[in-house]
Amino acid sequence: MANTTEDPGHGSSPAAWIAVAIMLFAVALGTLFLFLDVIPMVYVAAVVFLIGLLVGWILKKAGFGVNGSRVRSSH
Repeated sequence: MANTTEDPGHGSSPAAWIAVAIMLFAVALGTLFLFLDVIPMVYVAAVVFLIGLLVGWILKKAGFGVNGSRVRSSH
């Protein structure tokens, strides 16, 4: 028996990688600032996290998402 399901891509695209990198950086900074008790910077890190979501969405709309027009297919 062969598994004939097609791989949906699982978000492996430039848009996803960049968005996740920005959000991971924001979480790391937010954790550090929370540990150092610099609460205003924790809020700044939360805003950077939301910016990461926005950047991912913009890049997806620009064609850098899974199966986007600007992404070279790996098949």
